[in-house]
Amino acid sequence: MPRREKLMPLAFSASQKLDLVVRQNAERLPNYLQQEGRVLNALLDARQIEHLSPGHYRYLLADLQVFQLQVKPVVALQIENIDDTLLIRALDCDLEGNAGVDDFKLTLEARLESHDRGLKGNAELEVQVSQPPLLRLIPRRVLESTGESILNGILIGIKARVSQQLLSDFRRWCRETEAVSSAQQSLEETTAMQGRGA
Repeated sequence: MPRREKLMPLAFSASQKLDLVVRQNAERLPNYLQQEGRVLNALLDARQIEHLSPGHYRYLLADLQVFQLQVKPVVALQIENIDDTLLIRALDCDLEGNAGVDDFKLTLEARLESHDRGLKGNAELEVQVSQPPLLRLIPRRVLESTGESILNGILIGIKARVSQQLLSDFRRWCRETEAVSSAQQSLEETTAMQGRGA
């Protein structure tokens, strides 16, 4: 019986860089990045995120479609905050509905760093997967270039959310924390005045 030739897995990757100027309250960005759940909800679709434990989340990606093949990755994410930098890593990935796909591996490394002018960041996303029977007739290079285009689209979408949704949420957070701080100060002043009058 002839041995079946083992095909090399498909591999595709994408990366994006970010340099975003924040014109107001840039000095407060390090404190904002400490709000990991809030920041993650602004970076990704909050409806697709499940909080598991401090620093650990599950994220259900939108359907990825490569020609006739459709998969839905579920990614386990770890978030750390080190020296004014938010680090996001994919620890594990499963596929919902599998669709005959074996050996699916997703790697994500992303960082968002605050500095005196705003935010800098970079993200790298890579997928390795065995070539499913459904796609065996499509040339390898065509599959990989299509996969790279899909991954790049994901990262461009996240980059756009940083520039729009995350920046908007940062402004909202600044207003909220200023209001709380003002209320606390008023309460302290009122308590001090009552104490003096007692």
